[in-house]
Amino acid sequence: MRVVITAATVGEWMPAFANLNELYTEKSNRFKVQFYQSGVGMLASAVALTRLALEDRPDLILQMGIAGSFNPNIAPGKVVVVKDEMLGDTGVEEEGRWQDLFDLKLEKSSYHPYEKRKLPNPWLGTFNLLKLPEVNAITVNQVSTGEKRITQLIKKYKPGLESMEGAALHYIGRETGIPFIQIRAVSNMVGERDKSKWLMKESLANLNQTVLKYVEQLYQLK
Repeated sequence: MRVVITAATVGEWMPAFANLNELYTEKSNRFKVQFYQSGVGMLASAVALTRLALEDRPDLILQMGIAGSFNPNIAPGKVVVVKDEMLGDTGVEEEGRWQDLFDLKLEKSSYHPYEKRKLPNPWLGTFNLLKLPEVNAITVNQVSTGEKRITQLIKKYKPGLESMEGAALHYIGRETGIPFIQIRAVSNMVGERDKSKWLMKESLANLNQTVLKYVEQLYQLK
């Protein structure tokens, strides 16, 4: 089994890379783990993950990273897995109303790879080996900070998390048929700009510890 662990930045996966059992990186092993940087944002991630999917055809893509939370019950430091992804800022705001590409009739809400506006992970039942809490998420290119915008997003999409790369993974995985899983740790509440209230160090530590446990579990199933 060939597994690729990817993140927007090297810093997000470096602790897992540094502490991974060397057994999982040997070329001759039937179970092999590789690490891959996709870049920040949907555009960079879409290009990088498409190249990865078409050229390497791994058996599983694991995207790890930090995220902001809309839900107080998904507090900073918590590690979760994403069930459904949605596009959070593809559309137009007119007269105070947010309309996405489905509202604008630019895309049909259940045309592949979408299902009712969402990009679900059909492999989650198979690959959520640690039974992590499953949440919905939106992907944006501009981090949400304004109270009005945050209210719009919550009302329309009811998301648990916000990231800048998740939808690219779900879209490409569903298009290519390559299984994927997205594991994220909450670093802050969406809209909170006081960095002293963020748990960046703790969330990255929790994220990497979880990914290492996940790889150990995955190895048992190889």
